[in-house]
Amino acid sequence: MIPRLHIRAHTPQGPLAEALGRPVSAAEGLTDHTIVAHWPGLDYYTLVDEQKIWTSVQWAEHLEDPYMEHPFAASPEDDRHAIFHLDVRLHPDDRELTGPEWAEAAHRLARAAGIEVPGDERGCRWIAVQAQPGRLDLIANLIRLDGSWHTQPADVPRRLSDEARRIEQDLRLIPAQTTHQSQTGVRPVPTASAQLATILSQLADEQAGPLATVRGLVEHTAHQIARQPGAADDATMLRLGLIVRRLHSVQQDLDTTAAQLRAAVSPPAAAAPPAAQPSAHRSP
Repeated sequence: MIPRLHIRAHTPQGPLAEALGRPVSAAEGLTDHTIVAHWPGLDYYTLVDEQKIWTSVQWAEHLEDPYMEHPFAASPEDDRHAIFHLDVRLHPDDRELTGPEWAEAAHRLARAAGIEVPGDERGCRWIAVQAQPGRLDLIANLIRLDGSWHTQPADVPRRLSDEARRIEQDLRLIPAQTTHQSQTGVRPVPTASAQLATILSQLADEQAGPLATVRGLVEHTAHQIARQPGAADDATMLRLGLIVRRLHSVQQDLDTTAAQLRAAVSPPAAAAPPAAQPSAHRSP
C-alpha cells in the first residue's frame, strides 16, 4: 500500500474527478460502495429521511461549503488552498478488499493524516472515495467547522507511511516495497536538479521528444510545399528552413544543459587508490 500526498488545491472538483477517474457529474449518484467513509459529523447534517445518495457534484459542494461559511479562514502561509488529497494504491497482485476493509483503512489513514481526531466534533470535513481498482482517495477541507485552519503535523508523510505498513500487516496485504527498499529501507528521492535534467532530456529526445516531433512536421510540410509548383515562394521555404535549424539548436542546448545538471548532482568519482608497490623485504 503506497500513500501519495498531493499538493493542496483550492477546489475539490479536481481531486474528486481524479479519484473517480471521470469528471464530476450532477447526474451520477455515488453510493456507499464508492463513498466508503466520511467524517463522523456528516450524520448530524443528514436528516433521517433525507436521501443518502448524493451526486459527485453535491459531494464536491459539501467539501467546498467551509469556504462559504468562513470566508476569511486562511493557512499560516496566508493562502486559501484548503483541499487535502491523499491517495493510496495496493500492490497489483493484492486481493480485492471488501467495503468494510476499505472503510477501516480510510479511517485509520485519516487519523494518521490528522484530519480526523477522535472526540473532536468541530474538525474537518472529509470523504474517502473507492472508485478505481486497488485505489483509495481521501479528500478533506482543512477549514474546520469552527472556522480555524487545521494545521497538520510536520511528519504527516512518515505517519502515513507507518500506518500503511500496519494496515498491510493487519489486512494481510502484499508489502509495497521495491527491491531497493527491501535492501536499504529507504527509497531514493531524486533531487530537483536531477528531475529537471530528466525533463530536459525528454524534451531534447530525437526519437520521441516533442521538439523532434514538431521539427519533423515542419520538415514534412516544407517537402509537401516544395512539391506543389507555385504554392510558396523562396522566402517561405527559407523561413521554414530557419525554423527547423532553430528547433534543432534548441534541442542541442537542452541536451547540453541536461548533461550539465547531471554532472552537478553526480558525486565525483572516487580516486583509485595507488597500486601497492612490491616490497623487497621477505619474511624469513
